[in-house]
Amino acid sequence: MSTKILLVGESWTTSETHYKGFDQFGSVRFHTGATPLLEALKGSAFEVDYMTAHDAAEGFPFTMEGLRAYDIIILSDIGSNTFLLPPAVWQRSQCVPNRLRLLKDWVAEGGNLIMMGGYFSFQGIDGRARWRRTPVEDTLPVTCFPWDDRVEIPEGAVAEITAPDHPVMEGLTGMDWPPILGVNEVEPRDGAEVIARLPADQGGHPLLVLGRHGKGRTAAWTSDIGPHWLSPDFCAWEGYGRLWKNVLGWLVAR
Repeated sequence: MSTKILLVGESWTTSETHYKGFDQFGSVRFHTGATPLLEALKGSAFEVDYMTAHDAAEGFPFTMEGLRAYDIIILSDIGSNTFLLPPAVWQRSQCVPNRLRLLKDWVAEGGNLIMMGGYFSFQGIDGRARWRRTPVEDTLPVTCFPWDDRVEIPEGAVAEITAPDHPVMEGLTGMDWPPILGVNEVEPRDGAEVIARLPADQGGHPLLVLGRHGKGRTAAWTSDIGPHWLSPDFCAWEGYGRLWKNVLGWLVAR
């Protein structure tokens, strides 16, 4: 039996202006950072529906029934405003269900949630992701700081495994982990399990934290799931797929 996963976010659009002397023209490009994870899970017991950030504003479920279609929901590099300000609210001033509260209730009744890091995860760049003091933060095994929480590590950092005997580290403790280039700074909650962190001389910030909320399980991975915070070596690493299969397997294990 497959595990149904909804991966939300991990996409963006850039608009560029090209100047050629007196003349100029514009171009627009769509980008996705989800490919490494989608490729790693292809053909496994984890069946992933991928919803881009711009689709999530209207496409993310507005009902508990819609959320119950999934065993795991992954929020990755997408801010809270996408869920709080769908077009019905932003453009037409209509009332709609608060999907952050729905997510909290869904986890409490047995759903499983993971937040991946990025510029629009946790509190994010310039504090604009704004997950602090939301119902979703209540479910996570970490709390957000009220500021730009990015920790940029241009020299690279190699994870320190703090719980080598935990099931999510199966097959990974004897391997050389490739470097990461940044994380979101968070604070683990009391009772949460910090599985991996940065070295002490690079801040000792949590990297992988596991916890529970109600009947559900939750996880926080404070770096990206692909470039730019994950190095190409990390994405190509043989342990990359094993790591995520282990984490997702732990979320649904009972």
